[in-house]
Amino acid sequence: MQVDLNADVGEWSAGSGDNLGDIDLFRLITSANVACGFHAGDAEVMRRTIRAATRANVVVGAHPSFRDREGFGRREIAATPQEIYDDVLEQVTVLAGIARTEGVALRHVKPHGALYNTGAKDRSRAHAIVSAIAAFDPKLLLIAPPASALVSAAVEQRLRVIAEGFADRSYQPDGSLIPRDVEGAVIHHPDAAARQAVRLAVEHIVIARDGTRIPLQVETICVHGDTPEAVAIASAVRRALEHAGITVTAST
Repeated sequence: MQVDLNADVGEWSAGSGDNLGDIDLFRLITSANVACGFHAGDAEVMRRTIRAATRANVVVGAHPSFRDREGFGRREIAATPQEIYDDVLEQVTVLAGIARTEGVALRHVKPHGALYNTGAKDRSRAHAIVSAIAAFDPKLLLIAPPASALVSAAVEQRLRVIAEGFADRSYQPDGSLIPRDVEGAVIHHPDAAARQAVRLAVEHIVIARDGTRIPLQVETICVHGDTPEAVAIASAVRRALEHAGITVTAST
């Protein structure tokens, strides 16, 4: 058995120079989703993040979002499907260009925050996201929640999907994530996140907040890079996965 361990990275300010958390994560993860400037990051941050990930043999993908820097991309924006298409295409193009100067090709795209959540449920938005990815490069992989509108749109356009589960987020009984403004939505304890990751990888289930056992077939497990405990969580998750006999490696 094997699983990819991914993290959302490049979500820091070049002015602060604070990319140490990302560098520590790169020792633990196998895939990096790099912010493309709309919710965090800029050209310098993207370049330094890609360079650090590559040195650690971590594969790189784009992490596009709504135009919502003030809300860190976690607010739903009233954007049309055409606007979403244009914004996703712009972000992927910019990051891919920077990656190319570092001798790196993007492996995947994972929408960020509200774009991910609304794309998972809204067919028109999912179609816009996937169409932008396919227009740029149909060989790119899409990281998305299982059995979502994003997956359906990707299947229609023959994009390879990597189904994703979360080690550090709590789930609702319908299999969706509990909104971040609800207490307990984010799992901060490394051991609890590790237990959830092993269930996802070995048993292919996640236990919702009310105790419901939800079947989830996933290939990749996410640890959010902006969580204060991110490095401790990623370390505990990787250790627990390997102890359970899981090979931690990037999906292809």
